[in-house]
Amino acid sequence: MNKYIKYGLAFIVISIIGIAIYLFAIKSDNHSEMEHQNEVYTCSMHPEIIRDKPGNCPICGMTLVKKITKNNSVEDNSIDNLIKPTDNFIVGNYQTTKAIDTTISSEINLPGIVAYDPNSSVNIAARMNGRIERMYVNYKYQKVNKGQKLFDLYSPELLTEQQNFIYMVINDADNPTIINASKQKLLLYGMTQNQINNLITSKTANPRISIYSPASGIIDGTETMANASTPAMQSASNNTEILNVKEGNYIKKGEVIFKLLNTDKVWGIFNVIQGYNSLVKANQSIRITSELDKDEFMDAKINFVETQLNATDKTNRIRVYLNNNKFKLPIGLRLQGVVKTNPVNGIWIQKQSMVSIGNKKIVFLKMDNGFKASSIKTGIEIDDFIQIMEGISVKDTIAKNAQYLIDSESFIKTE
Repeated sequence: MNKYIKYGLAFIVISIIGIAIYLFAIKSDNHSEMEHQNEVYTCSMHPEIIRDKPGNCPICGMTLVKKITKNNSVEDNSIDNLIKPTDNFIVGNYQTTKAIDTTISSEINLPGIVAYDPNSSVNIAARMNGRIERMYVNYKYQKVNKGQKLFDLYSPELLTEQQNFIYMVINDADNPTIINASKQKLLLYGMTQNQINNLITSKTANPRISIYSPASGIIDGTETMANASTPAMQSASNNTEILNVKEGNYIKKGEVIFKLLNTDKVWGIFNVIQGYNSLVKANQSIRITSELDKDEFMDAKINFVETQLNATDKTNRIRVYLNNNKFKLPIGLRLQGVVKTNPVNGIWIQKQSMVSIGNKKIVFLKMDNGFKASSIKTGIEIDDFIQIMEGISVKDTIAKNAQYLIDSESFIKTE
């Protein structure tokens, strides 16, 4: 009995060993066959062509190149994995180039517009309490000349001062000091010297006074008067550009009725896109043309560079003061400014040699067996060149057209 048990146990052990050897041999064969199947040949120009042996592309006739794929149990779709070149993948004869260490200068084109200079505006304010009897200007942006009548004001306060002045002229003519003091008060109220002379001659007080423009310019409304008007008036103002102040409105002493914008001194406001901010400085020369006449140039200096970036269009603005006596540029006219940049030394590549993927800047380095994606850090852009801060040197050879390699899917890992 013991003899049979021993023979049985020996048979079981031998069987287990045999099965293990058989399974190991099958697994090795499958692995070898899988590796053989994963070795394929494709066309660098037409990656959709895939063959299991060497040959020529049926579309363009180019020699098929070997591509070895790997089976990954976990798929990684991150940008780093997507741009990772396939090992041993041989690329066709793509054009190459190198970074250059040189000094580059250029011209920056800046879009702009003509705008008012708020520093040269004049406030037309009431010098006494009263009621507006008649308006001679009714629209925003209406042009007026110096000395032009703006509105008539009725003021009981003015009537009282005129009566006091007439009384002193008649009854106290020997006291020029008091008469002159009263006259100065009328001048402060806005009366002209001619109006005061007429008052002395007629000896008749008039509570109505005409207010004249102290300078030439363009009429603009004020926030104070807009807030005092009704919603209906504000709506009408927005649609028809009618002034918010109306005949019959009561105004207080010191209240600004409207502003007078000076068109002789204007701003040229230009937008500088992100990346060129460091190239534009105050006191730099700028050549300006307008859409009215692109052949007429205006040479000026940059007066002010804003440091705050516009969150909407990622630009910051520069201001150029323009003497509009000569050019007569209308407000809102589109301008084009050209600024010559100072020479910038650095390492540069052409824009087409780089491609952006996510927040990364990528170039393709030439290797023995193809190209390898490499991240770089960039600086400013000038014309068709990008400054390289980190990642490659002038010794490295890179693909001339990075986007072409991306489009051909030669370097996109999809398996």
